[in-house]
Amino acid sequence: MATRKFEHVIRDRRRQLGLTQEHLARKINSSASYISNLEAGKRTPSRQLTAKLADALDLDSHDLLLLTIPKITSFLSDTKNSQDGSAWDSFLKDDALRTSYEITEDELSMLSKVAMMGEVRSSHDFIFVLKSIRQASRRWLR
Repeated sequence: MATRKFEHVIRDRRRQLGLTQEHLARKINSSASYISNLEAGKRTPSRQLTAKLADALDLDSHDLLLLTIPKITSFLSDTKNSQDGSAWDSFLKDDALRTSYEITEDELSMLSKVAMMGEVRSSHDFIFVLKSIRQASRRWLR
């Protein structure tokens, strides 16, 4: 099963936004070589820098911070899945989470198709996918 890695998320998102490593470095008051090292998985950012990266890349800072600690992320995902069945079932049962993100029926239908792909490990992965799609839609509609 594929697992998202911090370095891949920031690299893919930076590219998606059309930013160079130099431009991203300027946005977070760092260097291009540091961004390169982050994207290569050679460095782990501090909590403060992770928050700056999340802001600059329009990502959820909590999700991004968890990705900087892969062993904890894996543990949390495995524990949640083993206790609650599939990630999709857990997501459907979590009315508070779905309500807090104001998920529409159309979005729920789209997320059900994502669930069928079999790569989602937790309810929070669905939120990550939803936020990414919403962000892409906002940019497309401009």
